[in-house]
Amino acid sequence: MTMSVPERKSGSEGKEEESEDESEILEESPCGRWQKRKEQVSQGNVPGVESASLAMDTEEGVEVVWNEVLFSDKKVFKAQEEKIKEMFENLMQVEHPNIVKFHKYWLDMQESQARVIFITEYMSSGSLKQFLKKTKKNHKTMNVKAWKRWCTQILSALSYLHSCDPPIIHGNLTCDTIFIQHNGLIKIGSVWHRLFVNVFPDASVHGKARQHRDEQRNLHFFAPEYGSDEDDYAIDIFSFGICALEMAVLEIQANGDTAVSKEAIINAGQSLEDPLMKEFTQSCLRHEAKLRPTAHDLLFHRVLFEVHSLKLLAAHCLINNQYLLPENCVEEKTKSFDPNAVMAEIKHEDRQGVQLKYSHVSPLELDKFLEDVKNGIYPLMNFASSRPHPVPRALSLSQEQVETVKSPTPEPQETETRKVVQIHCNLESNEEGTKTHLSLFLKMDDKLHRQLSCDILPSDTSKDLASELVHYAFITEEDSEKVAGFLEDAFSRHRVRALASGGAQ
Repeated sequence: MTMSVPERKSGSEGKEEESEDESEILEESPCGRWQKRKEQVSQGNVPGVESASLAMDTEEGVEVVWNEVLFSDKKVFKAQEEKIKEMFENLMQVEHPNIVKFHKYWLDMQESQARVIFITEYMSSGSLKQFLKKTKKNHKTMNVKAWKRWCTQILSALSYLHSCDPPIIHGNLTCDTIFIQHNGLIKIGSVWHRLFVNVFPDASVHGKARQHRDEQRNLHFFAPEYGSDEDDYAIDIFSFGICALEMAVLEIQANGDTAVSKEAIINAGQSLEDPLMKEFTQSCLRHEAKLRPTAHDLLFHRVLFEVHSLKLLAAHCLINNQYLLPENCVEEKTKSFDPNAVMAEIKHEDRQGVQLKYSHVSPLELDKFLEDVKNGIYPLMNFASSRPHPVPRALSLSQEQVETVKSPTPEPQETETRKVVQIHCNLESNEEGTKTHLSLFLKMDDKLHRQLSCDILPSDTSKDLASELVHYAFITEEDSEKVAGFLEDAFSRHRVRALASGGAQ
């Protein structure tokens, strides 16, 4: 009797089949842009989200996260539908380099249940908690410079949220909902946690929004007053204090599976050798909420505050005004410099001076630095005003509802969220001078572009044109003044050329 043994596939073949299986497309968004895959992803323990899957953005060619919120009771969903739409519309307005980007949402009504599906940025490098565990496992300590840079980025995001009108309270800030990219960029996720709790006070989303707070391993991140009628942005400061402490000591020890005790938190704080770091974290963890500093105040704390270098200030100035400069201007400029030429000199009366040559600055290092500044790794929050941000729109749920097309799976109108980084335009008048044709080229921050053209009348102003571009979702509200200013300059130059041409004739 012979027995046949089935041929076993090699490890690489098995992995390829598994990879192909996970990349299988399970579902598409109504617009066809987002494609849900089989592979599940963990982007922190996000309350209310029933499942999170990897998806593909077919327009941008990048991976994103497909999140689903399920409602088993359709009556409850219908009662909350307008609030849900308003909440997600507001979330789409949140725009900060240190906050996980919220791309899109839509509603899906089925016979047995209702779903809210929303697309968020995929943080491929993992959570801060995972990074700290790996660092501790390798018997390494936290670099103080990295700690300061991370604290600044987190506070930059919190300061943005808290300065909105009304303030946006995160309510779920833990090391699991903070993500770190390979380049050192920090982003906070789960910004919708508090809004979920407010919109679903009866925990209609399978009770998960309420249950999350009771998880033992994360209980120490929540302030004593959490859940009371009087809690405000100070609960985020308490949570940040615990995060800052864990970043410094890598892990606050807990007894088995139970919650981290107050004694363990105190011991972790006392173990900090730097007195400024100790004072910084303790100020965040004060029992009385009103005694805790604001995120804006913490950015001025002695442990974080520093006079920014001229290099960083110049980089921010360049990034903010990039739309006025020709493409690849930095690269072209550095090529034209003589490497032995002196760009700066420090003279001393009693000793030899110091000369800084262009050869001392690597163009590649400069490009990387500018990219890091653009990505939000080095924010200038120390000099930011504390005035309320006009974006996002007020989260009071009292504004006029946005009308959407009634369909089995209605999707909100597409809005432009990309920033304009470069503008070019061309103006040509007809022979009579009664009409001018405008060709407008807008380069966006994702390296794609829009090219628009229209006929304009002498009575049309640059502000009117910019407002129309916003209305038709070609540019963001934030960019309207920028575009209007550029068009005003272009119109002025065109009028001068037209007058000069007329005079010459």
